[in-house]
Amino acid sequence: MSGQHSLHAPFLGFSRWPRLAFPNIRLTPAMVSWLQVGPLALVLIALVALPAFLFLAVSFFDYDRTGIYPAFMLDNYADLLTTPATLRVYVSSLKLAGIVWAITLFLGFNIAWFLVFHVRNGMVRTVFFLACAIPFWTSGIIRTIAWIPFLGRNGAFNQALMSLGLTSQPLEFLLFSDFAVIITYVHLFTLLMVGPIANSMAKIDPALIEAAIDAGASRFKVMTNVVIPLSKTGIALGSILVFTQVMGDYFVVRQMSGGQSASIVSMLSTEIQAMQYPPASANAMVLVVFVAVMVGCMMRIVDIRKELVK
Repeated sequence: MSGQHSLHAPFLGFSRWPRLAFPNIRLTPAMVSWLQVGPLALVLIALVALPAFLFLAVSFFDYDRTGIYPAFMLDNYADLLTTPATLRVYVSSLKLAGIVWAITLFLGFNIAWFLVFHVRNGMVRTVFFLACAIPFWTSGIIRTIAWIPFLGRNGAFNQALMSLGLTSQPLEFLLFSDFAVIITYVHLFTLLMVGPIANSMAKIDPALIEAAIDAGASRFKVMTNVVIPLSKTGIALGSILVFTQVMGDYFVVRQMSGGQSASIVSMLSTEIQAMQYPPASANAMVLVVFVAVMVGCMMRIVDIRKELVK
């Protein structure tokens, strides 16, 4: 017994060491929560909150060709919100985001439906998911540029159409147009819609669908009354991911439109290159508020936090 006691004594003493060393410290659950979230909060404050506050302050500054001057003036916002060219850019960006959202939602919903309810074998389903995800193992820049030789005037798609006799001359609208931008966005962001929707659909009990069919519901009724309401969390999450990516993108619009299409971020980049930092800051803050309002509207329709804890 004495040998056994001496064998376990160091381990017992080590397990009690923190309490003996700090006898007066009692961590409440609230303190533990703050300690857990503290490091991430510091990172977000340093990398997100402080830069946003800096942009907000600079957006009220005055400027000329030689520099910027601390002031409090609303001229930058007034010029931004009343200039017809700026409003056209915002409307164009919103229209582009809406088209991409609709296409990715249609494709993502149907792909998720097929993977969850029609692929019964788990191994095959995993292979299909990997097939969807493998393109994301390469850089988005490479996947964007790869569309240029495919959609170009002498590209593979035009050559195939002319070889089949479907057209006598190359199609000009395929590249350096809004069409090319939309195609590239759909290619880049469809998986962002597939993942959340498939995750929500995987939680649907197949017995519910079978019961609805047995009760005489058509496929359309099953989809609108059972599947879509139970998948709304995934739809909302995928919509937020796609919408924010499109609104904040710069590279795709610049490369695939050939400079013929303008986006909010490209307009902001032009202002920065011209060293017009106060208008650029005002543009950035309006973009942040605009995207936050759109995301807030989506979250009002679907309470994502409430749905995720179910």
